[in-house]
Amino acid sequence: MNGIVKPIRGTWFSVYWDDKRHYYWNSTCMGYTPEQWDALIKDMAKLGLKYIVMCNVMIGGVCIYDSALAPKITMGCDDPMEEVFKAADKYGMKIFMTNDYYEKFEFEDVLCKESMDGRRTIVEEIVKRYGHHKSFYGWYWAWEAYIGPYFSDHFMKYINSSTAMAREYTPDAKFLTAPYGTSNAVCDDKFLSQLEKLDVDIVAYQDTVGCYATDIDGSRRAFEILRRAHDKVPQRALWADVETFTWEGEANRKETPLIPAQFSRLEGQLEAVSPFVDEILVFIFEGLFSDPNSIAFTGYPEAARYYNEYTAWMKKNHPECIKEL
Repeated sequence: MNGIVKPIRGTWFSVYWDDKRHYYWNSTCMGYTPEQWDALIKDMAKLGLKYIVMCNVMIGGVCIYDSALAPKITMGCDDPMEEVFKAADKYGMKIFMTNDYYEKFEFEDVLCKESMDGRRTIVEEIVKRYGHHKSFYGWYWAWEAYIGPYFSDHFMKYINSSTAMAREYTPDAKFLTAPYGTSNAVCDDKFLSQLEKLDVDIVAYQDTVGCYATDIDGSRRAFEILRRAHDKVPQRALWADVETFTWEGEANRKETPLIPAQFSRLEGQLEAVSPFVDEILVFIFEGLFSDPNSIAFTGYPEAARYYNEYTAWMKKNHPECIKEL
């Protein structure tokens, strides 16, 4: 890899989201044709992105595919997820699917029978519909843990039961979780014991800079500690989930749209985690970065600005990652 600062290698991704945080791209993406979904994935792949992490397949009582559990929301094409998979197959990307959010259960309910049965059905449906794709890489467990500085017993049970269940259907899948509260990170016997018992392949800790829970220096300190911890439990890969956004109004509210941060801040965030992590994912590339010359352009000028700035940065720092597709 050329240079010290690692590039973005993947992103969280949604077809439909039900609050205003995705305001500047949600309605546009909902109307995409198959050709536009293909273009969107191509736009990411040509900048070296490799991983797509699905935020959800259900939310607000509707689903993005034909499910026995919820009605399908009206979209611009019949099965956007199939189009995303086909494009990921074509452009060499890998997809982490998820099995949430079923009904209106909260995190405290995820171990109740109805919730567990519903999420098992979603796994069954997803594997039946999309499991044949070569880009089907693994699962992301969408309920996130707060590190305080340890994982709760409830979270540990949720993760391990989810992985055990999904492994019945996809034994070769990789499993991903993305905790927050990262600035509380420790490297002690209790945390190491939890990390050993946590049945995932990858832990992509949120840097929490976009949510103002820490700053860039705080992120650097936290990931340095986490590197020491993961070196002692090397079966758990250490990735970062870098927050590319800021807020158009009051922060950390579902009613406030996410908007692109200043590029200098993002560059600082990437620099802070790069010495310590294996890969960098972001929340979020889709929507906040948008190629103005693409048929998948969202029409949001700030997203065009972010896309062009990142493209210029990649050409300067990681030209080997740029793909001609």
